[in-house]
Amino acid sequence: MFETRVLSGMRPTGALHLGHYHGVLKNWVKLQAEYPCLFFVADWHALTTDYEKPGALQDVGTDMVIDWLASGVDPNQATIFVQSLVPEHAELHLLLSMMTPLGWLERVPTYKDQQEKLADKDLTTYGFLGYPLLQAADIMIYRAKYVPVGEDQVPHIEFTRELARRFNHLYGREAGYEDKAKAAVKKMGSKKARLFNELRTKFLESGDGEALKRAQALLDEQQNIPRGDRERLYGWLEGSGRKILVEAEALLTEASKLTGLDGQKMSKSYGNAIGLREEPESVAKKIKTMPTDPARVKRTDPGTPEKCPVWNMHLVYSDEDRQKWVRKGCTTAGIGCLECKQPVIDAVLAELAPIRERAQAYLDDPTLVKNILADGCDKARALATETMREVREAMGLSYN
Repeated sequence: MFETRVLSGMRPTGALHLGHYHGVLKNWVKLQAEYPCLFFVADWHALTTDYEKPGALQDVGTDMVIDWLASGVDPNQATIFVQSLVPEHAELHLLLSMMTPLGWLERVPTYKDQQEKLADKDLTTYGFLGYPLLQAADIMIYRAKYVPVGEDQVPHIEFTRELARRFNHLYGREAGYEDKAKAAVKKMGSKKARLFNELRTKFLESGDGEALKRAQALLDEQQNIPRGDRERLYGWLEGSGRKILVEAEALLTEASKLTGLDGQKMSKSYGNAIGLREEPESVAKKIKTMPTDPARVKRTDPGTPEKCPVWNMHLVYSDEDRQKWVRKGCTTAGIGCLECKQPVIDAVLAELAPIRERAQAYLDDPTLVKNILADGCDKARALATETMREVREAMGLSYN
């Protein structure tokens, strides 16, 4: 089986906030310890909606990466790179566009949804229509197995899976495919080859899923089979063509429980965010002036925690005992709103202090980020080049 890589990216937006940290970055830090991970700055994706005013994409991208690193994303564990510096993304996107039915793009749920949300922008462009295809190319160029996404992005992953399936069906059956697959089986040795063929027959004749898993596991163990033969056998096992592109799976992530200062989704555009590098005085002031339950006009008025944005922050930053104290104090008017907010201020500042400290090292020496990205781009491009060599070969574009 292909290496179980994880791929994820973010559009460059500049410095990040606590919503990004709790919604994405903490999960990335966890994943990098479990899988080979690739995290990229999706600067081409930024142009799909902001092509008229791209701004300083390089600067905001670097600023964003500083926050990744300060949050614990480790370049020794994960590959960090910039999308546009790996041109193979664009080449695969182009080649996939030749075989992608137009209707597949038009039915992606977020296409019409985003057009409505961004009605002030002219999105009647191929770049916007084709961004799920570019996203698919981003994933398939690294043969990524898992893509961490929220529920709203699952249709994009299913679209990517369908594309991989279509590509492998169209281009995976090269001349002499069956003979090459049978010859590859013999490289496993007579005993394992016989077992592999028996398991394949069980799966193809009766749909025995357990037989398929056992055959795949058997194939995974073989160290002496070249990549090309391995790809043929994975496809041949399932009765399809050579598996050149991988069918990625969605790795569902929980939506961030942390809302903005006003109870809405945390966003810089809403003016309700706390930046990861924000000064402590500013953070404390923002939380102290957060709106609370409208029913608590006077200090002696009881309130309802669920109607207060501060309660949402307690759900993230306070333990069970602290939450009980808040609930009791709020509903009985035993504590005032400023008393309720202080533990949140303390917890947020404690969380941000090491992030701000780590970020400062990269701000003091910009070459650190530059070198990390250069190294990451080299690693990413090596993987992308390998995939494109096989894609070109499968599509008859390998000119020697």
